[in-house]
Amino acid sequence: MNLCAGLLLSGPAALALAGCGADGGGESGAGATTVASGVSEGPTSSGASSGASSGAGETGDTGPAATVTWHQDIAPIVAQKCGGCHVSGGIAPLSLETYAAAFPFAAALLDAVERRTMPPFLADSTDECEPRFGFKNDPRLTDPELELLRGWVEQGAPEGDAKTAAPLPMPPDLELKDADIHLPIPGTVTVKGTEDQYICFSVDPGFAEDAWLDGLQITPGNHKIVHHVLAYVDPDRASEQLMGPDGSYPCFGGPGIDNTSLIGAWAPGALPFVPPDKVAMRVEAGSRIVLNIHYHPTGAEEQDSSTAIHMRRYPSLPEYVGLLALIGNEDDAGGGLLPGPNDPNGVPIFKIPAGAVDHTETMLIDLGSDLPELRVFGSTSHMHYVGTDMLIGVQRKDPEPGVLAEECLLQTPRWDFQWQQIYSYAADLDALPRVNPGDKVFLRCTYNNSMSNPFVVKALSEQGLSEPKDVVLGESTLDEMCLGVFGVAVALKDVI
Repeated sequence: MNLCAGLLLSGPAALALAGCGADGGGESGAGATTVASGVSEGPTSSGASSGASSGAGETGDTGPAATVTWHQDIAPIVAQKCGGCHVSGGIAPLSLETYAAAFPFAAALLDAVERRTMPPFLADSTDECEPRFGFKNDPRLTDPELELLRGWVEQGAPEGDAKTAAPLPMPPDLELKDADIHLPIPGTVTVKGTEDQYICFSVDPGFAEDAWLDGLQITPGNHKIVHHVLAYVDPDRASEQLMGPDGSYPCFGGPGIDNTSLIGAWAPGALPFVPPDKVAMRVEAGSRIVLNIHYHPTGAEEQDSSTAIHMRRYPSLPEYVGLLALIGNEDDAGGGLLPGPNDPNGVPIFKIPAGAVDHTETMLIDLGSDLPELRVFGSTSHMHYVGTDMLIGVQRKDPEPGVLAEECLLQTPRWDFQWQQIYSYAADLDALPRVNPGDKVFLRCTYNNSMSNPFVVKALSEQGLSEPKDVVLGESTLDEMCLGVFGVAVALKDVI
């Protein structure tokens, strides 16, 4: 199925960078070589690993017994890498803004960083997948920063001298400059109790003509409860039929309607999205915008009445059109689903049996011969609660000399539905991975549909169930997906 081709003519798209405490860094990697072949394993490549570009603080001491302290070494790292969430009034359950606040959690902080559960950044380099480029706004600690944190904890987490504290890094600029379109949610949400809520709001930007956008930002109305936000364009205005008087309607992982395009995303610490130079996104005249908001309760009654999306118009026609192509979710061999474990008589079917652990669904999707050249400037994976790992790559039909025949674009080996974001490559437009007619997209999704998966346990409990059930493709909490999302730029001359 060629979803890209359809989007090129009619769908708008944008990428929003999301992460907790992103620092705006990222480094480009060296060249890569193919290290695996065959569709059963997926396309992989080797190269420089992704990682944050910031350096570690210095203690001023020398030798192996140098003292690592909060004020001189650790506070700048925590402010830069954790400050998007772990602040007073933030979405995180605890603040790490001061020594007194952080000291009781020193060991837990180190454990979370070493296990890579924090900062929440799901993309990673593995033996199977090592993307050629690093990622923009990568909040993960560098090796020197991790060594400092480890040394600090091993030395008993000393405070140091506040009078000679190292300067804290400037917080990232979260404001989209020159935004000229501001759309707040039209109603008020009250969040209480213990259950997460997923609510969609439909808003009208009032575009009488097609709009071109080169910037997008989502601002949460209440940092305590707004966990993440996904923004979709609704060209058919179908959301009008679902919304109530306040513009809202219940939804889960998407907008709950067909023929929509994802245009942005937000998570705590997210920076405004600004596409590569010469790239802008098209929103069709008359379209509505749907904001899918995930609310996470605090235990107390909280309200949100001002979450908003802000957009910036591009002053003219761009040289490149920015698009977001959603590829995957195939349920038969005709669409590219490959035979897998538990398939009856070897006939491909998308079904994750109850109790299955490490179940995989793989897809090899032909993009067709009418595809213009695409420059891939970002990608992300999308599954629900049963998912545990996803690998995304491209297989090229006729690679030019020096171009990889198989290239891994992304792997998220610790998938967590709660921390969805789009991973934008730290590379210039001309250096980005390219996809051409006849190329294929490879997707491999891994699932754990057993009670050993805590997300499955939680989802079952919310449905009043105590045992797993067979899982198929679908939109609801106990359905699944295997979907690759690709931010691409295509020359305007190729689509007009």
